[in-house]
Amino acid sequence: MRHNLGIRLWMTAVVLSLILVAGSGFAEEKKSGSDKAAVVNGDVITRGDLDRAVDFGKRQATQKGQPLSPEQLAALEKDALDKLIGIQLLYQASKKAGNKVDQKQVDEKFAQFRKRFPTEDAFKKAMGEWHVTEADMKAELKKGMVTEAFVVKNFVDKTTVPEEKVKAYYDSNPQFFKQPEKVKASHILVKVNPKATEAEKAEAMKKIQAIQEKLKKGADFAELAKTSSEGPSAAKGGSLGYFGRGQMVGPFEDTAFSLEPGKVSDVVRSPFGYHLIKVMDKKPESTIPFETVKPRIEQYLKQEEVQKEIKKYIDNQRKEAKIEIFLKNAS
Repeated sequence: MRHNLGIRLWMTAVVLSLILVAGSGFAEEKKSGSDKAAVVNGDVITRGDLDRAVDFGKRQATQKGQPLSPEQLAALEKDALDKLIGIQLLYQASKKAGNKVDQKQVDEKFAQFRKRFPTEDAFKKAMGEWHVTEADMKAELKKGMVTEAFVVKNFVDKTTVPEEKVKAYYDSNPQFFKQPEKVKASHILVKVNPKATEAEKAEAMKKIQAIQEKLKKGADFAELAKTSSEGPSAAKGGSLGYFGRGQMVGPFEDTAFSLEPGKVSDVVRSPFGYHLIKVMDKKPESTIPFETVKPRIEQYLKQEEVQKEIKKYIDNQRKEAKIEIFLKNAS
């Protein structure tokens, strides 16, 4: 039951993403219903639907710093249309199977979606950018929920992953379950401006050495950090929590990982200034136990299997469906 809940949450996320990609063509369709990208068993996918799906893919590529070439853009358009056709086939199958959702469920889902926006203005701005009204969005939510019900009943609930397959994935991919070496440390910082004069550096060194002397005489490290450290962690007694390699600047990191728990370093210079570092604990590199990650692996493999079965189903439906495509270089 717990794993099915995870899959259902995943399906909900998929449905919402499909709404953002495909659903926002709803208002556009009213303006240009004759501008067809495809017709699936009599149901029109408009050019507006497709353009929004392509824009969604372009934004994702841009966010990854991967501008698309004309050839890649053409491939993206074809792939987007294929997905829209698949969504429409699933929706038609769900309606044929008699799946329905009542308006109360739709309103609740819409309220959840609305809460994703920090303010009402942010919500209205997004709706404006997508060229949809609340009524349009609710209609598409309803369509998505009907489709989700079909997918859950016919694919999610019928898919299981044998434990031996889960274990085989765990054994074959040890790199995914490594926990890197970590250290828990606190520090006291006396800041030094990168452009500081020699006199200013000497003054800062004098200050950190005075703190060091207090520690040698038995002063509490955390209390000194609260009163003397100039770093943002001062309020927490200088605590930086656990961190792995690559998270701190070189000299700081090298010193922290070389110290034994309970030991305090000599003065360490970094681009931020002078530090005194105390290591509280160390965790060696380890592998997460199978039982700990088993539910996550099972869910991941189940999602993969569900996607595979959905694709197989859509491919079979396409063979029997009447699909007209109105794009060049598409089939």
